[in-house]
Amino acid sequence: MKRILFLLTLYICVTKTFAQADATLERHTDANIYGHVLDSKTGEHLPFVTIKLKGTTIGITTDHTGHYFLRNLPEGEFILEASMIGYKTTGSAVMIEANRTLEIDFTLTEESVSLDAVVVSANRNKTTRRMAPSLVSVLDMQMLEVTNSKTLSDGLRFQPGLRVENNCQNCGTTQVRINGMEGSYSQILIDSRPLIGALAGVYGLEQIPANMIERIEVVRGGGSALFGANAIGGTINIITREPIRNSGEFAHTLTSVDGGAIENNSTFNASLVNDSRNAGIMVFGQHRHRDGFDMDGDGFTELPLLQNRSLGFRSFLRRSPYSRLTLEYRHMHEFRRGGDQLDRQPYESYIAEQLEHSIHSGSIGYDLYSADQQNRLSLYAAAQHTERDSYYGAGDPYSDEIAEITPGMTEAEAEQIRTILENNMLRRNSFGQTSELTYQVGGHYLHSFGQLWFMPAELTAGMEYLGSKLEDVSGYRDLGISQETRNAAAFLQNEWKTERWSILLGGRLDKHNLLDKAIFSPRLNLRYNPRPDMNLRLTYSGGFRAPQVFDEDLHVDIAGGAQVIRRLSDDLREERSHSISGSADLYHQAGITLFNLLVEGFYTRLEQPFTGVKRGNEILIENGDDGAKVFGVNLEGRAAIGTTVDLQAGATLQRSLYDKEHKWWEPENSEEEALDRVTPTRRMMRTPDSYAYFVATWNATRRFAATLSGNYTGNMAVPHEAGFGREGVDRFSPVNITEETPSFFELNMRASYTFSLNEETSLQLNAGIQNMTNAFQKDFDTG
Repeated sequence: MKRILFLLTLYICVTKTFAQADATLERHTDANIYGHVLDSKTGEHLPFVTIKLKGTTIGITTDHTGHYFLRNLPEGEFILEASMIGYKTTGSAVMIEANRTLEIDFTLTEESVSLDAVVVSANRNKTTRRMAPSLVSVLDMQMLEVTNSKTLSDGLRFQPGLRVENNCQNCGTTQVRINGMEGSYSQILIDSRPLIGALAGVYGLEQIPANMIERIEVVRGGGSALFGANAIGGTINIITREPIRNSGEFAHTLTSVDGGAIENNSTFNASLVNDSRNAGIMVFGQHRHRDGFDMDGDGFTELPLLQNRSLGFRSFLRRSPYSRLTLEYRHMHEFRRGGDQLDRQPYESYIAEQLEHSIHSGSIGYDLYSADQQNRLSLYAAAQHTERDSYYGAGDPYSDEIAEITPGMTEAEAEQIRTILENNMLRRNSFGQTSELTYQVGGHYLHSFGQLWFMPAELTAGMEYLGSKLEDVSGYRDLGISQETRNAAAFLQNEWKTERWSILLGGRLDKHNLLDKAIFSPRLNLRYNPRPDMNLRLTYSGGFRAPQVFDEDLHVDIAGGAQVIRRLSDDLREERSHSISGSADLYHQAGITLFNLLVEGFYTRLEQPFTGVKRGNEILIENGDDGAKVFGVNLEGRAAIGTTVDLQAGATLQRSLYDKEHKWWEPENSEEEALDRVTPTRRMMRTPDSYAYFVATWNATRRFAATLSGNYTGNMAVPHEAGFGREGVDRFSPVNITEETPSFFELNMRASYTFSLNEETSLQLNAGIQNMTNAFQKDFDTG
């Protein structure tokens, strides 16, 4: 509470320094700008181009005829900027005077590979991708559309260094690995807010609909340490769609999985902005239903039954040209069920993993600029509450027909009845309830120096308070989980930058309630642009992970017909990291063809890393007595032939190794020793040494487009736990063993045709095939 009061006091004090901006600009100036935007090649008017007055919160889009009109603007010298996806951003210097109307027209040039896309994940401030101090990869709405991505997990597969994996055959829990590191090493943000906690992170990748996303910004490695302690592997920042014009969309997709399981996915978006352009709201919704899918016909699902509903909005209110209030809210409800006999109660099946989530999240933010465009203050607060009802159970189904133990029974008959009663109690007590509240409050201040010592600079300073409260009461755990974490942080960075050079020095100080001492995480970034078409970067950062419950600890595995619980060691300490990366981003144009080649090398050193060792039906999470390292190279290439053909591909070559050999299974008795065939190895499990993707789009006409995309995953070592079944009938491993999986390749296709119904309305029909190569695991355990 003291920290919150301090932040409020800081806000009041700093707001006084910005008061002149609001006080002098509330009056009507009758200063206006109007104009149109043309395509430089065709001469046609361009609709829906974003027009912004830099240094203020004022913006608008051209209408369907390619024209715009800005009213009642502040007086002074400004840059008026026009931008649109697929075109080069351009700006014009303007002198705005009261009672005067200007005509400013723009002509935009097509740019298939954008150098000047605006990103916020590099240094917490808006900057162009080319000028960003660290490398930021952008996944936009167009890529999500052409790859038929329904959720966040679908889209993340098409970025270098990222790999999405399904870690449960029953419930379908997924995680994203950045540069081969587990999901808990990466931080997923929604509009730069770390609201996805341990509970929401278990199934969160499939619960975020693609139609709420404007773009996804990915920073690989620890170069984004200012966003928090967990950004060791990298940061995935989901930027949601903003209201920029009056518009509406509705879509429905029908999918059949192998001619059997049916999936229906309906989405809508609606945007409304008032005539004064000082208030607006964007509403989104999704309803998704997917049948459970049994690939091998053994009666147990490989893909779970899904029922998902999402609804939310993002809105803004602009009090003056220099202030902006943003309010967001999202609600997601999901039911998923995997196992067998999905139409029965979970305790009446042999295996059941059933989850029902209800998630409410929201945020509020206030941005205030000074009239001289040298200062900006951002204050924000955000919270998310997640409720989960769960069932994780395995064994003989619950039985209603139980005989009573009578004096005339044999001991064997009585023991059989007692076994049934114990099984019934276990199956009926496998329900659980879990709740989690995550929240963040903070603010940061930016000041631009015209010259600080040897170069122009931007200073950013801020404070944050992040907390979470997790409560888990489950019949399948001996003890519940009750964890409250609190992390107070302060960060400071200064970036000296010109068109050619950028030097960023910064650091973050975190005090976590589960650690005795505060931890300082440094950051250093160097950017050098010898030419406008060449970007060279070098980054170092430090980070840590506190000894707390992570998302994988809240997922209960069903292996060998029994529940497997993860438990944190009593003496678990923080895990530290050091990350270094360097990249070269090269561009070249030959005629109408634009080429882009990215080469990025990375190295991350982990000290006393968290490791999981399976003993019986428990996985104990403890600090390794050694270290670990992840290193490799990311490659990405792109070739755009005008606007007709766009080819994009990426590959990752890497190694993930412990310093010493490890075993993922340790037997505790002679009976378990008979099951032990696990060979010690330095390799981290589920981390292939190579993986890749490609996306090829052919825009045959303005109305017809076709896309071919694919993902490649190389060999990797994975644990295969001992099971049981019918000899000669079922497929299972009688011992614990480490398997070397074969490589596989998924190929997808999509084609679309757009009909113009009138000047403002269009209809698109599309069809496609996912996984045409029918790549899937060929040796599922059965029985």
